[in-house]
Amino acid sequence: MIVVSSEPLTDSAVPHNWPTHAGRLSRTLGPPENRQFDLTLLPLPGESLAALLERLAEVLRNNAARPVQQWVFGSLESLRNGEAELRAAFGEITWPVMWIEGPDCVRGGLAGVQVMAVSQREVQSVRLGGRVVACVFEDGEARHCLLGSLGAQATGTPAEQTRQTMEQLESALQQAGFAFGDVMRTWYYLDDLLSWYGEFNQVRTAFYGQRHFRIGSLPASTGIEARNPFGTALAVGAWAIRPLKPSCTVREIASPMQCPAPAYGSSFSRAMEIAMPAGRRLLISGTASIEPGGATLWIGDIQRQIDLTMEVVEAILKSRGMGYAHTTRAIAYFKEPAYAAVFADWNARSGGKFPACLAVHDAICRDDLLFEIELDAVSAD
Repeated sequence: MIVVSSEPLTDSAVPHNWPTHAGRLSRTLGPPENRQFDLTLLPLPGESLAALLERLAEVLRNNAARPVQQWVFGSLESLRNGEAELRAAFGEITWPVMWIEGPDCVRGGLAGVQVMAVSQREVQSVRLGGRVVACVFEDGEARHCLLGSLGAQATGTPAEQTRQTMEQLESALQQAGFAFGDVMRTWYYLDDLLSWYGEFNQVRTAFYGQRHFRIGSLPASTGIEARNPFGTALAVGAWAIRPLKPSCTVREIASPMQCPAPAYGSSFSRAMEIAMPAGRRLLISGTASIEPGGATLWIGDIQRQIDLTMEVVEAILKSRGMGYAHTTRAIAYFKEPAYAAVFADWNARSGGKFPACLAVHDAICRDDLLFEIELDAVSAD
């Protein structure tokens, strides 16, 4: 069963037909007494981070839910006192939080928060260096490990920091009773990405090559340029899963309109699907205007890049019997803030059916890519 409730956002600064809501709470996989939530919360006009976090705390209290993974996107200035404001709203923070530079494309400053939360489940927190970097829970079908805040203590060159952060990720997984090969989704936020993305891919590929992935496929992934408040070269998040029953499966899902990313030297899968008796969750990697051979299409044309990207995403969804209405979480990345209005136009031409998502101003992994989107979708069948 999937239940979605949305609170409309009234804000004249937002482009017409932009798919935003002040809050979106989606019940995903699990019975009513043992629920898993995806929550996207966007700032109301003039709302501070402290006020937004207080509102988040209220939403979670009202649903008897606790976070297991959280992202906060905004300008570094808007995130300056973020950890203190988070503690003021929640007290002790027992889940990983990703503080990521990603200003809102319309108003600038704070873009919003995303949270995965669970109710009626025992949750174990994992710490490294005094910081919570992971949460572990079971849903009856699998053990899940949600990770974030990795990279905050890395030092050295960007390549050295990448290796250290990968080692931190592996250490946290081992502490939680997982192996690196259980990872099926990653997020990489790189400072000054274009200057060292090739080097990052080399380090990632070499590290992955020395590990065995349980399902035989590389994780789905997002790689975006974004600074973090700790001043490190990268910040990393991940999701690992270990099935407890044969009825839970995890598998790679191909993109009908694109080649596998390793074909052009990037180590990730286009999408992953978690299937359980209660339903299926599809996790689509960061997706952009790339043609079947791996080259960028529609260079310099933001409208056509958005059109093609959304066709690619829709093709992946349709291949799994889903559509945009099944989306529970989405982040749209724009190289220039003005491009958000073009996405709003796409949404209008598509009938305004795309659900709420975060829109952040961040550079993409290629200089000629202007737009990228990642999303999760859930089907109860």
